Amino acid sequence: MRRFLTVFLGIVLCLQTSYRMPCLVSLANEETQTTGNIQDDSGEKEENTEELGISAESGIIMEASSGKVLYEKEADKELPPASVTKIMTLLLIFDALESGQIHLEDEVTTSEYAASMGGSQVFLEPGEKQSVETMIKCISVASANDACVAMSELICGSEQAFVQKMNERAKGLGMEYTHFVNCNGLDTDGHLTTARDIALMSRELITKYPEIHKYSMIWMENITHTTAKGTSEFGLTNTNKLIRQYEYATGLKTGSTSKAKFCLSATAEKDGIEMIAVVMTEPDSKTRVKDAISMLNYGFGKCSRFVDENVLEEPIFAEVTRGIEKQVEGEAENSFQYVDVTGADLNAITKETTVEQLDAPVKQGDTIGQVSYKLNGEKIGEVAIYAKEDVGAMTFFSALLDVLEEMTV
Repeated sequence: MRRFLTVFLGIVLCLQTSYRMPCLVSLANEETQTTGNIQDDSGEKEENTEELGISAESGIIMEASSGKVLYEKEADKELPPASVTKIMTLLLIFDALESGQIHLEDEVTTSEYAASMGGSQVFLEPGEKQSVETMIKCISVASANDACVAMSELICGSEQAFVQKMNERAKGLGMEYTHFVNCNGLDTDGHLTTARDIALMSRELITKYPEIHKYSMIWMENITHTTAKGTSEFGLTNTNKLIRQYEYATGLKTGSTSKAKFCLSATAEKDGIEMIAVVMTEPDSKTRVKDAISMLNYGFGKCSRFVDENVLEEPIFAEVTRGIEKQVEGEAENSFQYVDVTGADLNAITKETTVEQLDAPVKQGDTIGQVSYKLNGEKIGEVAIYAKEDVGAMTFFSALLDVLEEMTV
């Protein structure tokens, strides 16, 4: 009888729901020195100056991973952006690709309206069909106004509806001083943006869809026109001469009209650091490239990069209450990166690993903790730890087996 009561009480205790305060379990040392590698791109740090001597009426330098601004000149001045507008057009195209609304191999039919566009174009004819991927090349490389409109009609039915979506996307990115009137940047009253806003949409495009660089780095390529008149080859040549003159260049988009003069959103990558430099209202195409290179070099000179390629240095486990297993193993991304623009000593970075106490059931991929990184006491980032496998909730029979197992030990 006493043995029966012991077993019964053991089962009740296992299944009992008890109140407990949430807590964090610190693993290893509270603040262990990290073992990451520091890559300093600058050598001796350059002091931040208010003027780089660029000819642009407006400009900005932004580090892409953090969005930190390293230099700006009249960055919120509203100006016409010319074909730099097409960064937002490309962003919406890649949004549509990601959602599955369109596919690279889909055919795009050119309307009479799309074919009527002036300025830079690839001379699409009404009724001509091209693939979505070819249209992306035409926009990225040759800055084709006709291809922009054809894509806007494919995605939203009309350019007007597409432009509304452009403005909504801009608002979502915090582009406070931007108003688009068309999808290609042809001079139109009220079609305005700023260097800062261009940097914001450029950052969104290159960080969310890094595959854009595959297209923005094409120097020359032929496309095939197939119309009622027959088949002919048309050569695309990149309008962005930066990609041939700067070894770290990755794109992104030029623009020039009589009102906007010469504009450029230049992207580059050096030693794992991505930089964005925007110049607006330059006097000529050579000056915009020269100023962009000067700005990119300045940006890289201000940055140091910290990399931890071993986020979890040992196996990590979280305790599980009322689960068929008493703990679950965690997993995390293999690396963590931080880019500093302040000249701080990155050897002072520390990290702390914490895991939560969990209630079953636990699903694979659930967040069970994090690795937090700090620099001089300030948090600079974290990497989430996820459950490596499922842990089901304890049942009556699994509880009974646990109690019987403990009694036989």
